[in-house]
Amino acid sequence: TTRMTATDRRLVDRTELARRAPVVAPALLNTLLVADVEGARVVGRIVETEAYDEDDPASHTFRGPTPRNAPMFGEAGHVYVYLSYGIHHCANVVCGPEGRGEAVLLRAVEVIEGIDTVRRRRNGRPDRELTDGPGKLCQALAIDLTHDSTDLLDPASPVRLERDDVDPPGAPLVGPRIGISAGVDTPWRFRVP
Repeated sequence: TTRMTATDRRLVDRTELARRAPVVAPALLNTLLVADVEGARVVGRIVETEAYDEDDPASHTFRGPTPRNAPMFGEAGHVYVYLSYGIHHCANVVCGPEGRGEAVLLRAVEVIEGIDTVRRRRNGRPDRELTDGPGKLCQALAIDLTHDSTDLLDPASPVRLERDDVDPPGAPLVGPRIGISAGVDTPWRFRVP
């Protein structure tokens, strides 16, 4: 079979993201996260996600809207970026109906374009450690707080979600989320096998 080229890629449709976070999270697997930032292009295939919604005690929206989490209550398809432990940026795809605080944390990508840029940004880390965590992913793709609320479905955005010919896995690995202290048993972490 013939592989699609970058010109064959298409933006994700907003209606795909206007569903509940636990539905969107596995559907985002194998989607492309494209970052045209700092004069370089990096493309990563999403291989790990986690779902969060406002009924979830581990979610930033559990206690309602705040200036910090406002993007999570906005239109599906935007990005919610926050700073974890005051050090690491983390990127989330806003999903669900507008007004309901839901998002999917992007936990890991496989770099398919721009590997030299990623190696430089990640200070020579081994390839297996370049993008295998939400903070590492954001550092590798140079996603930071300036991208908070960016529309990932606007072709002019510096950070976008695109699809190619690789579908989400039919049977993703499912398990509990990691790095949280509440809702630890909720099986909302999804990975490409």
